[in-house]
Order: sequence, then C-alpha cells, then structure tokens
Amino acid sequence: MRSLTLPAPAKLNLMLHILGRRADGYHELQTLFQFLDHGDELTFTPRSDGQIRLHTELPGVDHDSNLIVRAARQLQAASGTALGADIQLLKRLPMGGGIGGGSSDAATTLVGLNHLWQTRLGEDRLAQIGLSLGADVPVFVHGHAAFAEGVGERLQRVQLSEPWFLVIAPQVSVSTAEIFSDPELTRNTPAITVRSLLAGGGRNDCQPVVEKRYPEVRNALSLLNKFVPARMTGTGACVFGSFPNKGEADKVCRQLPDHMPGFVAQGRNVSMLHRKLAKMAQEVNA
Repeated sequence: MRSLTLPAPAKLNLMLHILGRRADGYHELQTLFQFLDHGDELTFTPRSDGQIRLHTELPGVDHDSNLIVRAARQLQAASGTALGADIQLLKRLPMGGGIGGGSSDAATTLVGLNHLWQTRLGEDRLAQIGLSLGADVPVFVHGHAAFAEGVGERLQRVQLSEPWFLVIAPQVSVSTAEIFSDPELTRNTPAITVRSLLAGGGRNDCQPVVEKRYPEVRNALSLLNKFVPARMTGTGACVFGSFPNKGEADKVCRQLPDHMPGFVAQGRNVSMLHRKLAKMAQEVNA
C-alpha cells in the first residue's frame, strides 16, 4: 500500500458532569460522546527508514510535541516496527474547540498506521496507548458513541438518535487545564446512570466557568439560544444545538455573523473513521 487517507472526525460532549477530584489531580467525570460527520483528514505514506515526518505545521505546536507524531512514535515503540511514515494533515477542526481535534488526529494516526504498518495490535491495546496521549483518545479509537466515566476512559456503548447539529466555533482557544483548575468549577455533581441520562437530562459543568472567562463563548451561546437550546461541548470553545433536519440547521448557519463561523454536520453513533475502514474491508473482500 503506497498511502492511506483517513478521516479524523469531530465529537460532541452531549453532557459533562464532574463528580470530584482524584488524589492524582485528575477529575472523575461522566460524559456522553457522539461523533460528527465532519473532521480533519490525514494521509499516511510508509517510510522504510523509521522516520516520522509530519509535513503540516500547526501554529504554536512544535513538530515533536504534536499528538500525531507522538502517537506514531508510541505505536512504533509498542509494536517494534522498523517502518516510519510521512504524514499530511488537512486541518478543519479548530484547536482548543472542545470537539476533539488533536485527540481525534492521534486516534486516526494509531488506527491508520496500525493498518498501514500491519502491526496487528488490537483495538483495546491501541486505546491503551491512546489514553497516555489524552483522555479522549480511546473513544476515537473505538469509534462508537459512548457513555464515559473515570477520566473518560471507561466506555459503555450507547445508541443515540442522530440529529443534525449546528456547531459554532468562537474565535478563541480555551485551555482545558485552566478550566479544570478554576476554583469555581463544580466538582460535586452526583453520579447518574446511563439509563436515566438517556431518558433526558444532563448538563455541562464546565460551561458556567467558560462563559465567565470567555465572553466570545457566552455570546455564541446567547445567539444560538434564540433558535434552539444551546450547549457547550467539552471545555469549549465550540457550542452546538440540534435540529431535526439539515435544512433547518443550514438556515440558521447562514444567519451567523462573520466573527462566529460555524458548520453543520450530522451526529453519528459510528465514526466516519470506522465506517471508512469497514468500507475498505468490504472492497478488499469483494
């Protein structure tokens, strides 16, 4: 195989509850992940010399610190492969937006190079590697909508409706570390069962803190709330609302001001990364 191009989809946190802070400084949380049919795209070309080269620069991110490069090198170490890769990134997802751009890129790198290098590591092992890169990476590796607990690594698959979402990306990058260290952050939300969650309810405990610190996020929520109930995903900055069809979502998207760019995408229970891999497998077996 000369090269392999795969999507790195966005995700939404449909809710995010913070139950407490652990002794190691991480937070116990509960969250509900769903994927979007919108995301970055990565192209991998194998190298025989073992070098990992990302040919797309990201502002403020050193090459060796990029999660894509780190994921590739972790897979090399775990598998013992002598192969390397040239990697091209088509970046569509905003950095610091709370829709999983970096984590999704890392997961697609693990899954894609595992396939390209034929290292044959199982999905659970890839997720374990991914967890060392970020709490959200495992859900992208597994590729299915999930209720997550712990720091986000304990996953329970769920089946959700798949509405159309309008996502607004305020022009600000929110620091996750800053939000989780804020003394005003709610850290004592009672645990909820997945059954009661799916019956309705749930909020984002990070949203009040982000709204207070970032007026751009607060303004985006206020605007979208004029049309549908608006929520923030993750630690922000992106906010979203759901619509019964694409036409209604597109109509509101066209009304957004220039300083509030947005996009419309359908929610998906199976990520477009895994749907692409399944389609490739069908074509091989045909």
